[in-house]
Amino acid sequence: MLSSLAPSHVAPAVHRAVFSRTSFVSMNGNEMEPEEGWNVDNLSGMMDDAVAATAPAGQAAAAVQVTKFDVKSMPGITGPLGFFDPLDFCGDASEGKIRFYREVELKHGRVGMLAALGFVVGEQFHPLWGGDVDVPSYIAFQETPLQPFWPVVVGVIAFVEIFSVFTFQTPAGGEPWTIRTDHTPGELSLGKCFDPLGLKPTDATELLAMQNKELNNGRLAMIAAAGMIFQETFVTHDKLF
Repeated sequence: MLSSLAPSHVAPAVHRAVFSRTSFVSMNGNEMEPEEGWNVDNLSGMMDDAVAATAPAGQAAAAVQVTKFDVKSMPGITGPLGFFDPLDFCGDASEGKIRFYREVELKHGRVGMLAALGFVVGEQFHPLWGGDVDVPSYIAFQETPLQPFWPVVVGVIAFVEIFSVFTFQTPAGGEPWTIRTDHTPGELSLGKCFDPLGLKPTDATELLAMQNKELNNGRLAMIAAAGMIFQETFVTHDKLF
């Protein structure tokens, strides 16, 4: 009558757990009948044992699905300093805020690399506008031929930067200046990776190595560009190269 409560496909582990609660006198095919007969107590015991026997697997699956964000697992943590955050910006920061910090670092690092290269190349090789822009880099933007050129440059940069708005979390009812967790740092917008030469590695280890190189070179370039600007502005007042 109630034999359907113990189907033949129940896992062996569950059967062993059931045996621990109830004393069976016969088990023919799908028939399992306790000595005292089926009642609320032994049915409840059977169900509790079945849940207990299968719970560890379910808990393990849940633990795999929920992965806590760890800032120390992000690219850019390399020797000799390792995780370097002396001012504790990441101490109580949320994941979205830390992703915002990384986005800012990447963009400034890329601009710093272009600026550092521009100092070296621009002061030695300047064929545009008839080659007349032969001045220190820190005042090159003030030269007459460049003044109508810069609004175009700023406009192009602004047009590209508009799309990064969609990488932010909505500030309505949430924390401002935070990046979405599904955004890959450094991409122009969600899912828009700028890689026209196909240099991005597909192997995870090689990709991490390239990301570390970009971050470290960007950090060095920001320091270098700031140093060159300071030196030409306040020390030499002339070209460095």
